[in-house]
Amino acid sequence: MELDDAYANATYIENGATYPDRWAAAAAGFREGMLEQGLAELDVPYGDRPREVFDLFLPDGAAKGLMIFVHGGYWIRFDKSYWSHLAAGALEQGWAVAMPSYDLCPEVRIADISRQIAHMIPQAAAMVAGPIVLTGHSAGGHLVARMAMPGMLPAEVAVRVARIMPISPVADLRPMVKTSMNADFKLEMADAAMESPTLMLPMPGMDIVVWVGAEERPAFLEQATALAEAWRCDCVVDPGRHHFDVIDGLADPDSRMMSRLLSA
Repeated sequence: MELDDAYANATYIENGATYPDRWAAAAAGFREGMLEQGLAELDVPYGDRPREVFDLFLPDGAAKGLMIFVHGGYWIRFDKSYWSHLAAGALEQGWAVAMPSYDLCPEVRIADISRQIAHMIPQAAAMVAGPIVLTGHSAGGHLVARMAMPGMLPAEVAVRVARIMPISPVADLRPMVKTSMNADFKLEMADAAMESPTLMLPMPGMDIVVWVGAEERPAFLEQATALAEAWRCDCVVDPGRHHFDVIDGLADPDSRMMSRLLSA
């Protein structure tokens, strides 16, 4: 399809095909350590479907608040089990971290996944007091950006959202119609527009910062900058980072990413 190459990441990253296995191994080791310490609750249900579950990781001591990370994979691959290690940065800063799985296309539509995440967030919020920060990567960046839309979250939860950070988001879904992945998405242009944060406005007063790697594919740099321009928010272009390692800052409590995400 016309835009397949524009949205191909692994092809343009050295050893790109090895990243999923590396993520899964790091995540499994991290979960094991958290379970041994009694600081993890795994597979907490937020709905009736098998993939409607999230993992909750707790800091050693009272949590300052809750970070929710929503994974990517073009809405067609992966689950929460690949990303657990990315909770390390927030945990060391004293925040609890929740990571959901969700149903994948073509079993569901992208709009259904947005609704799943909107249902998951209040469930996790009920388990941890304090402010909430939302972040997600790629397709997960789209999903957390959608949570900024009026009416997506209950008012009592939305008021607790201190910051949203879409990382390398697919914020305009219209180009997805021109990829072979649309065989799974089943998007018409009207559907894509209705799920595109770039074409919407967030809730007034919502604190949002877009993050993207400087070495990403041009399409992702364009997606990130277009969202920031539409929403009149900052866009941080992270030097030397590509689409697969741009999320590494989440695991480092002292990274620029974590400082920006969790700052008061």
